[in-house]
Amino acid sequence: MARFGYTLMTEQAGPRALVRHAHGAERAGFDFEVMSDHYSPWLSEQGHAPNAWATLGAVTQSTERIELMTYVTCPIMRYHPAVVAQQAATVQLLSGNRFTLGLGAGENLNEHVVGRGWPPVNVRHEMLVEAVEIIAALFDGGHVNFAGDHFRVDSAKLWDLPDVRVPIAVAVSGGQSVRRFAPLADAMIAVEPAAELCEEWDRTAKAGTRKIAQLPISWDTDRDAAITRAHEQFRWFAGGWKVNAELPGPAGFAAATQFVTKDDVAENIPCGADPDAVAAAVKPFLDAGFTDVALVQIGGDHQEPFFAEAKERILPALRALG
Repeated sequence: MARFGYTLMTEQAGPRALVRHAHGAERAGFDFEVMSDHYSPWLSEQGHAPNAWATLGAVTQSTERIELMTYVTCPIMRYHPAVVAQQAATVQLLSGNRFTLGLGAGENLNEHVVGRGWPPVNVRHEMLVEAVEIIAALFDGGHVNFAGDHFRVDSAKLWDLPDVRVPIAVAVSGGQSVRRFAPLADAMIAVEPAAELCEEWDRTAKAGTRKIAQLPISWDTDRDAAITRAHEQFRWFAGGWKVNAELPGPAGFAAATQFVTKDDVAENIPCGADPDAVAAAVKPFLDAGFTDVALVQIGGDHQEPFFAEAKERILPALRALG
C-alpha cells in the first residue's frame, strides 16, 4: 500500500510555523513528514531558511507517531558527515525511532556558503559515497577512523546511539547514481516519475526498500490565486535537477525562470481545489514503482486550511489509488 507524506518546506516558513505545521500534518493523517535542509530559499519570494536540524528537534516533541525524514541533507560541504551522523542519531533518539536520514549530493545554492567552491557532479558523487560510508560506520558503533580522497575522520564515536539504527535514504537522478548508491542505502529518493529508476533500484538494492518521491501542489479554492502563488514561489521547479543543482543563489533562479509563465506552472503543478487533479499527478509515481509520495503545499501561509482539506478530501483520493 502506498504511503503519502507532507513536506515541511523550510524555504517558505519560519521554524515556529514549521513546528505547528508538523503537528497539523500529523493530525490530518499523513503517514510521514519530510523536511528540506536549506541555507537559502530558491527564490527570495519564499523568504525563509531556518536551520533544519534545530527545527527537527522541536518537531520530534510536537508530534507523536508520524515518521520524520530529511529531504535532503547534503553531507559533503556545509556539514561534515561525522556531524550529520551525530545529528541523525540524536533526532532518532528524540523522536522515539521515527527518523530516516535522507541524503543527497546537494545544490550550489546551499553549499557555496562555506567558501569551498562547487565541485563537478562526479566529484560530488564521490564525496557522497565516502560520506555515506562514514555515517554508516558511525551508526555501527565504536570508534571510526577514515582516510579517503575527500574526508578524514579521526577516532570519532557516537556516544548516544538509538536502539533502532537510523535508515539512510539517498537521492538519485539516473542509472549511474542508482548503481552507486543502491548498495549503500535503505531507501531511494527521486523527484521524477521514472520507472527506469525504480526498476534499476530494485535490481540493485536490498529487497523491499522504499522509493520516496515528492510532488508540489498549490491547493486553494481560488484557482487563479493558487496559480499565481505557485508561479511566484515555485517556478524554479521547472529548471530540473541538473540546472537547480548548479545555480548559486535566489537571484540566479529568478533570472533563470524569468520567462516561465503562469500557464507553464499550471501545466506542471496541480493548482486549485480538485483532489482528483492531485491524485492524477501522484498516479504516475505509483505506476513507476514509487512506494511513498510526499506532497508540498506551496505557500507558507496556506497550510492550515490545507490540512483540513487533506484529511477530508485529498488523502482519501490518494488512498483510493491503491
